[in-house]
Amino acid sequence: MDNDDRRVRVTRRTVLESGTATAALMLTGFPEVALSAEPLSDKAVAPVAVDLQINGQSHTLHLDPRTTLLDALREHLALTGSKKGCDHGQCGACTVLLDGRRINSCLTLAVMHDGQSITTIEGLADGATLHPLQAAFIAHDGCQCGYCTSGQICSAAGMLGESRAGMPSYVTADLAEARPELTDAEIRERMSGNICRCAAYPNIVAAIREAAGTPT
Repeated sequence: MDNDDRRVRVTRRTVLESGTATAALMLTGFPEVALSAEPLSDKAVAPVAVDLQINGQSHTLHLDPRTTLLDALREHLALTGSKKGCDHGQCGACTVLLDGRRINSCLTLAVMHDGQSITTIEGLADGATLHPLQAAFIAHDGCQCGYCTSGQICSAAGMLGESRAGMPSYVTADLAEARPELTDAEIRERMSGNICRCAAYPNIVAAIREAAGTPT
C-alpha cells in the first residue's frame, strides 16, 4: 500500500458526518446544558409599590422593579411627551428633570426614584403660560418633526440651571468664571447629548440663547 492509499479523503459528506457526531456527543455528554435553558423572562417578579412625584402630583404605582422610568411615565401614567427614541441613552429624546437635573429616563429604573421630584415636558408650562424655552422653540422654529423636542426642551432647562450655577463645560475657556457666557459653542457642547434627526440645530441654539436671557 503506498502513501496515497493511507491518506484520509476529506469530502463535504465526511465533514457533515463528523460535525453531527460531535454535536451528538456533546449533548449526551453534558445533558445539564440542554435541560437548563429556561428563559429568565419567564420567571415571575413580584411588583413593588413606588411613589413618584410627577409634575407636582403624587402617583403611587405597583410596578415590576425592572420597569424603566420612561416606561412608567408613558405606559402607566400616559405622559407620552417623553419619547422613546433609541432606548439606550444615546439620543436624549426621553430627557426629564430629576430634582432639577436632567437625566435620560430610559436608563434608570422607576423604583430608584421613589419620592423624588420629577418634571416632564407636560409640567414645564405654568397653566396656559408657556415656559420661556417652549415659547422660544416655537418662535425660532426649533421643532420640525417634533419627536426630539420634548427632550431638547427639558435638557435645555436643566442645562440653563447648570450654567447659572457656574458649572463649566468641555469648551469653557475660564474654569474660574462664575457664570460662563452661553456662546453658540457652549450651547452646542452642553446640548450634545440631544440628537435632532431633522438637523434643526441652528434654530435650537437660537431658541436657547433667547431663553437664557429670560428668568425662569
